[in-house]
Amino acid sequence: MTAIMRRYAGPADLRAMQELTGRVWSPASPQHVGDLAWGRFMYTPEVADWPIALWEDGGRVVGWAWANLPGDLRLEVDPARPELLGEVLAWFDEQAGGGVRTVTPLDNQADVRAALTRHGYELQEGGPCFAPHARSLRGLPEPVLPEGYTARPVRGAEDLERRVAAHRNAWNSSRVTTESYRAVMAAWPYRPGLDWVVEAPDGEFVANCHVWYDDGTRVGLIEPVGTVPSHRRRGLSRAVCLAALRALRDAGGGMAVVSPRGDEAYPVPQMLYRSLGFRPYARTLTYVRTGSP
Repeated sequence: MTAIMRRYAGPADLRAMQELTGRVWSPASPQHVGDLAWGRFMYTPEVADWPIALWEDGGRVVGWAWANLPGDLRLEVDPARPELLGEVLAWFDEQAGGGVRTVTPLDNQADVRAALTRHGYELQEGGPCFAPHARSLRGLPEPVLPEGYTARPVRGAEDLERRVAAHRNAWNSSRVTTESYRAVMAAWPYRPGLDWVVEAPDGEFVANCHVWYDDGTRVGLIEPVGTVPSHRRRGLSRAVCLAALRALRDAGGGMAVVSPRGDEAYPVPQMLYRSLGFRPYARTLTYVRTGSP
């Protein structure tokens, strides 16, 4: 049957996109349902108003494309509908307006890589990459914190401002705001019991780890993690991640995944996750196309 393409129209469409992503998820998948929620709501609408298209067949989403303009594409296509890959890439050509286009599939996505090659993309060697890691939730160590620090989940709206401040201070970024994080908290599958912080003796939130849990796959995605610079090198990132992972296990999760940088230029996050028992299962590759379609 023919799939019909249409533009993204609101939060109900995001849930339909997540339904596809959860339905086809495997340890070889580049996306998790939490990636979509975080990517859509981490910034306010005027900042995050990127073109998104959905392909539907019989009322069910069988593919989606998300253009982070000027030239980056995220996509998900049902493996049973590989013919849609060409349509997705043609749509991206239109959105990019003939500029440089970049797609970063996992090295295990042979179908996507082949479609990119057919469409005129070339593999670029070197440069930054991301390396998805996974671990089971068996045998998690106890978190260990310095004296006076405590780890706990956020308490909803009463912690909103401090939670946002922790993220902004850890990442030196002003794009996540109380408005945008309020939308994150309202999005599926956010759970406050999986949004953990470390509280310093003076009450400041100085580290955080959030886990997005898809109970359909029993897989949780760690995104994001951060520690305020003045409190680093005290084991806080490790402790807050372990606390969040243990909460994920208690919620019924069986596996956790995370996608740190995988290149030598930014090794610290990967070192942290490997010390927690995560192991890599793929890496991203960079495909680039220049010129008009």
